[in-house]
Amino acid sequence: MTGHITIAKANGVTFGVESFGADDAPLVLLVGGTTMLSWPDALCERLADGGRRVVRYDLRDSGASTTRDPEAPAYTLRDLADVLGGRPAHLAGVGVGGMVAQVAVLDHPDAFSALTLVGTRAVAPGPPDDDLPDHDQATMGRLFAHAMPDWSDREAVADFAAAGAEILGDDPVAAREVAARIWDRTPGTAPAVQMANQLGMVFSRLDCTPRWRERLPEIKLPTLVVHGRRDRFFPVGNAEAIAREIPGARLLVLEEAATTIPDTAVGEITRAMLTLA
Repeated sequence: MTGHITIAKANGVTFGVESFGADDAPLVLLVGGTTMLSWPDALCERLADGGRRVVRYDLRDSGASTTRDPEAPAYTLRDLADVLGGRPAHLAGVGVGGMVAQVAVLDHPDAFSALTLVGTRAVAPGPPDDDLPDHDQATMGRLFAHAMPDWSDREAVADFAAAGAEILGDDPVAAREVAARIWDRTPGTAPAVQMANQLGMVFSRLDCTPRWRERLPEIKLPTLVVHGRRDRFFPVGNAEAIAREIPGARLLVLEEAATTIPDTAVGEITRAMLTLA
């Protein structure tokens, strides 16, 4: 099965969209981290095989979506979340997309039927709350010590992604492939745009106020929280807190996973998502 790639427009912005499954099937809307490729092809296909219409898309300033100035985004986290309002769907977010998803269901509680959060946390940007684990500092030190590539060189970018994945505990072969695909899908080779697509740098510059963690108990949707036990970027304590604070949420910890969704976990995640809605 392959996805159908198209575009959609909202709030004056064009979004790159890929859909899987029958148009009239219950909708699962996947919000990515850096680009839609944060969600593995295999997971999209398995959800579609389970009778869902699966839509993944590039957030603004990434992939095939509108790119203006990723160094100075003229919008907030809530602007991104507002784009999702009014679509009855099982909403799923990974990484920064998980933050967008949390805000979306809080601000539009009647628009969604279920919520899945993968590899994310409930505070941003900057240091987390005192009761939440921060990034592993040794890991971050190794990442920041790694020289930036020539962002206009596809192979150099793929090598950089593979090296970073190894530091984070992810699969470097898969990371290399995804980075090359992201590079191919990025309009133009301007270094700032390529870097924004690969690293999601634009999201670190977003205005994420006001805080939303204290509102998590307001979420009444069936909720699944998925996290890698070996995640050193957002340690698993962040997921445990989200699962405690959203009433009735189920926590699924992937013992061998780090920051990305490994192929070996696709079946388990699919089954858990299909039981929600």
